[in-house]
Amino acid sequence: MIDIGDASGGRLAVLEFGPAERPLDAVLLHANGFNARTYRSLIEPLADLRVLAYDHRGHGRSTLPAEPAGRTDWQDVTNDLIALLDRLEGGPLVLIGHSMGGTASLLAAAERPERVRRLVLLDPVIQPPERRGEGHAGLAEGALKRRSDFPSRAAALAAYTGRGAFRTWPAPTLADYVADGFHDTPGGVTLACSGAWEASSYLAQGHDPWGALARLSCPAEILRAETGSTCALAEGRGAVEVETVPGTTHFLPFEAPERVRAAIRRALA
Repeated sequence: MIDIGDASGGRLAVLEFGPAERPLDAVLLHANGFNARTYRSLIEPLADLRVLAYDHRGHGRSTLPAEPAGRTDWQDVTNDLIALLDRLEGGPLVLIGHSMGGTASLLAAAERPERVRRLVLLDPVIQPPERRGEGHAGLAEGALKRRSDFPSRAAALAAYTGRGAFRTWPAPTLADYVADGFHDTPGGVTLACSGAWEASSYLAQGHDPWGALARLSCPAEILRAETGSTCALAEGRGAVEVETVPGTTHFLPFEAPERVRAAIRRALA
């Protein structure tokens, strides 16, 4: 757990991958509703690199407050990342972000250019300029209807396997998601990321990724999904490279892990 100075006393839950004696190479940020452990199978093969991944507020094992009422943007998630970067020792880092994590990485890089050397963004949420600020009502409604309680993690895993959004997920990835995606309760387990908090992230779209792109001073590589991408930036601009990865959906880190690892290695070269 890392204290980032939040007045509530809450902390970020972190996982570290790679040699402990090596200076930190990168920070990984997960998607809305996920947790850091979900990406273990993606990151562990990069065994010579040291990568830190953490659970956003309202997710996984992190204990920062997550109050959905009145939320209008992802500045809270971005500020958590900035606070973490300001506390980490060493030089500028590579940020690896998926979906909401990618957008927060972009926003933070624009605000703290001295702390970020390069971005690897995996289907970040960047809506068309004319839709900026528009929430995703359908996804929010689905999050609010989602079953939150199960008798055990095994029961949750059985319910998810091969179904819905999880149908393209490898078994180890889904098992890791379930491991840290639930909190224990007297009657079983409940989702760590509540439906209300997940829904608030879909609706709170007042941040400005296009403005951040315009201010960005470090190189970035964006990998877009071929089907159902949340990234409206389909072509590169300046130091931002964009590639649409064939055969992938929004869950491309799990569907094309070798392609993602190659992008991470290029960023750290």
